[in-house]
Amino acid sequence: MDRSASGWINGLVGVIIFSGSLPATRVAVQEFDPVFLTVARAAIAGVLAFVLLVVFRQKRPARADLFSLFIVSLGVVVGFPLLTALALQHVTSAHSIVFIGLLPLATATFGVVRGGERPRPVFWIFSVLGSTLVAGFALAQGVSASPTGDLLMLAAIIVCGLGYAEGARLSRRLGGWQVISWALVLSLPIMALLTLRYLPPTLENIGTPAWLSLAYVSLFSMLIGFVFWYRGLAQGGIAAVGQLQLLQPFFGLALAATLLRESVTPLMLLVTVAVILCVAGARRFAN
Repeated sequence: MDRSASGWINGLVGVIIFSGSLPATRVAVQEFDPVFLTVARAAIAGVLAFVLLVVFRQKRPARADLFSLFIVSLGVVVGFPLLTALALQHVTSAHSIVFIGLLPLATATFGVVRGGERPRPVFWIFSVLGSTLVAGFALAQGVSASPTGDLLMLAAIIVCGLGYAEGARLSRRLGGWQVISWALVLSLPIMALLTLRYLPPTLENIGTPAWLSLAYVSLFSMLIGFVFWYRGLAQGGIAAVGQLQLLQPFFGLALAATLLRESVTPLMLLVTVAVILCVAGARRFAN
């Protein structure tokens, strides 16, 4: 198997793993406090990342890389998990997955800001159209019912896009899985202390689904998914393999419907498809 094909396979595995994040978070926040869920998943993944770095004897990142690692940590270790956990107290995972359709666009936008790229004007037309579709969807659903959930999801997409773009840029020097591992280790001391601070007074009433969901978002969403994702980006190219992210809303909606028995309305499917088409068009004219 050539390097490009291996990159697409690794990238696809990463996207499938990430697709389960929102449904699992939705289950977990029914019994865990969102702040505890965020810091606990980061602490658990951070310990495993530290072990990996030690076992494989990875060199410490240069001092010049610390700021970029801080951005990655802020975006994908803390920001996105916390904001989505808070949002999923107000909206269903099926509703939130529509917003994930904007994540590739957010990543590309921050690639422009951080990488100095100059997309064609058509890129921005698709960008505005995609954003308008998402805003229209929120209004059609009745934004007055949960404006907080929608705003939290939009904020989550922004910080995650920044973290993805910065991580992709940094992975060229440090390597794919090493980026997320160092970002997790960088935040581990604070996350561990906060885990103890927000530990529930009793764990006796926490059900098995919540524990399994915590395990999933800690092991797969926070670490293992990034191992495949960044490896795929490194092998097959960031621009090419990154487009696999467009499949994430489809996988996510399927999981929300089958595992959580949540309602996936025709409007959700229509908007998801339309947003994906807009993002695909924006990516097509990104260079």
